Amino acid sequence: MMKALIGLSLLCCSLSLTAQDDFNKEFSAINSDIQAHSKAYSNLKAASEQIGHRLTGSANGAKAEAYAYNLLKSYGYQVNYQPFEVESWSRLTNNTKIGGSVNTLQDVPSVALAHSPVQAQVTAEVVDLGNGLAEDYVKDQGKVKGKIALVYLGVLPGSPEGTPRLHRSEKAALAIENGAVGVIIINTVKNNVLLTGTASVTGKLIAIPAVCVGLEDGTKIKESLKTAAAFASLQMTNFSGLIKARNVVATLKGGKLAQEKIVVGGHLDSWDLATGAIDNGIGSFAIIDQARAFKKLKLKNDRTIEFVLFMGEEQGLLGSKAYVAAADAAGKLDEVKYMLNYDMTNDPKGFATSRAEMKGLFTSWGASITQLDTGFKNMFHAAAGLHSDHQPFLMQGIPVGGGYGGKLPNNAGSFYHSNGDSFALVDEQGLKNTVRYSTMLTYALANTPTLPVKRQTDPELQKFLTDSGLELPLKIAGEWRWKEEADAKH
Repeated sequence: MMKALIGLSLLCCSLSLTAQDDFNKEFSAINSDIQAHSKAYSNLKAASEQIGHRLTGSANGAKAEAYAYNLLKSYGYQVNYQPFEVESWSRLTNNTKIGGSVNTLQDVPSVALAHSPVQAQVTAEVVDLGNGLAEDYVKDQGKVKGKIALVYLGVLPGSPEGTPRLHRSEKAALAIENGAVGVIIINTVKNNVLLTGTASVTGKLIAIPAVCVGLEDGTKIKESLKTAAAFASLQMTNFSGLIKARNVVATLKGGKLAQEKIVVGGHLDSWDLATGAIDNGIGSFAIIDQARAFKKLKLKNDRTIEFVLFMGEEQGLLGSKAYVAAADAAGKLDEVKYMLNYDMTNDPKGFATSRAEMKGLFTSWGASITQLDTGFKNMFHAAAGLHSDHQPFLMQGIPVGGGYGGKLPNNAGSFYHSNGDSFALVDEQGLKNTVRYSTMLTYALANTPTLPVKRQTDPELQKFLTDSGLELPLKIAGEWRWKEEADAKH
């Protein structure tokens, strides 16, 4: 019996090595084609110059949808638009003044955060709420009610180890919950760089004005509050209205496992302050070039692959939520076996996944990539996070993943959601590396005979999210769908 088991083990090992050898052959072809013929850099450059920003609901957003559609169509794909309705938001006017009294207010450069009210005019005392976490409001003992909360965007230097790092929208939600009439968020980047982004956890308008000020200006306000009161005036007008946007979906039908689907997605939209070349041009145009490589090389895929360019991510994951809702309504969500998300991914050094069970496969495939390019370090990271287009899939128990370990080029992180996010920041080889490694990962996921992970059941997902430390941010966002045991009894 033992000899039979050993023989079976050797046979399985042999089959595994054979499959791996086949992957090596295809990985080599992918590597050669993309190094020599990648169109990601030139396509992104053309889009940045011809379109500009890609704000969802704007004329530019519609141009970007058509641009991606036509590119994928030119590569020989069956391409479809997936329309959805979205409450579009855009800034019109904004003026922030701060001073020691209502009579000595002076202009401070700021930018309105998305989903602030259509019209707001608030003058009130400013209260420093530190990191803007729930415990900060407990310490405040309700003093912020009727006042303007001053909140640091990230985690303040000197904060206790393990201090939660909430999203700006979650910090705004806590300010609203505690009765603030406005919120001023301090950016973390030097030289008074202004950051935009949504202040809404739902993608709908919030009740109070929210603005971002630069690090140096915000720090000056914080310091002044240690010795004297300060007041602020937040005045703004914005546009909000229901419009239609479109995800762009290119389908590559699978073979013997065609009923199983790998979704490769990333958001095409950007904010309106710049061209969004880094956030998320480098991700979305890497996905388009993945699709090009599959067609150019005639790569087989046992599982069906959908290359999806989502719109509305910046306004609250609206496009990816629409995709998941449509699949769920059609009874096809179980077909999605894995979702790969590329959001500001650049020159990855390994692979990330929400499910630790993927380590064996991911590092095995990574070892083959390392043989082709020692710059790929075969790093592996298993963790679950929020606030990008993988989240709606994750919240349905679907395994998610993508690239890991890369760094943004040319200090691009400093210009996140700012007017500095331009094509000049993009590194051509870093973008090629994203395309190479991600195409290999997509190919392997589409062809490996068996995936060691499956969609989690609702109880499994609840435990997984809790163990991953995501219960608190999901509760703040109103997306925690599980009731406490005590509540369930009533």
